[in-house]
Amino acid sequence: MENYFNPPDEVIRGNIKTGVVKAQRPVGKMILLGIMAGAFIALGGATSNVAVHGIADVGLSRTLAGAIFPVGLMLIILVGGELFTGNCLISMAVLDGKTTLGKMFKNLAIVYCSNLAGALIIDVLVFFSGELNYSGGGLGAYTIKVALAKVTISPVAAVASGILCNMLVCLAILMAGAAKDVAGKILAVFFPICAFVVGGFEHCVANMFYIPAGILAASRPDYVAKAQELYGITAQQCESLTAVSSLNNLVPVTIGNMIGGAVFIGATYYFISVHKSDQTK
Repeated sequence: MENYFNPPDEVIRGNIKTGVVKAQRPVGKMILLGIMAGAFIALGGATSNVAVHGIADVGLSRTLAGAIFPVGLMLIILVGGELFTGNCLISMAVLDGKTTLGKMFKNLAIVYCSNLAGALIIDVLVFFSGELNYSGGGLGAYTIKVALAKVTISPVAAVASGILCNMLVCLAILMAGAAKDVAGKILAVFFPICAFVVGGFEHCVANMFYIPAGILAASRPDYVAKAQELYGITAQQCESLTAVSSLNNLVPVTIGNMIGGAVFIGATYYFISVHKSDQTK
């Protein structure tokens, strides 16, 4: 009887091969694919913000955002892209001796910076497109609110939330590897990514869009006034949104994402696979 999906051990072996390819990819292609991936994730964030900015109920707004945001990873899986959080799974290839820790960190560093560049491009385009004017500047105010919530998160919460987020992202990537057709890959990506959005977990690449978008929105007095009207956010709070304050979020969330992807999922499933393989020898 034909198998309609790849079994877990095959998925792990396939991911190890993919990790080797990623680690050895020419730097120029790494950068271009990283920029595209950052842009794709940012587009998911920008469009989901439009959908939910007028919804007061947290559960409902996150559920609707969760239905839209997964488009970013779908584009990466089906069209191609290098995503920092997904590339944490290169840890499997390192543990298998197929690549080195140095090559893994080189890839992660290049892809991280490239994802940031891609996200910032979308930030600027969204800002100048006039999209934040929706609802009389309500979307601009919401964008400020989201960014402020992210830069004021505690370090412990940021790390823990980052771990939870990238567990789900990496599981989505592995599940997509189990699917043999496009529809299966889309469904495999949709549910784990939807779950991380609904859970409100922190994704460093998504935050490369959300926080700079809030910084740009805070540069407009009309959005600042709307944020005060709708959410009680003061002008002084808006002034605290800076590139430096973004590090309060990005540093611990990135650490959490790496632990969640490289250790909790990558290392764990690698050793599960190796253990099962050893039993058959």
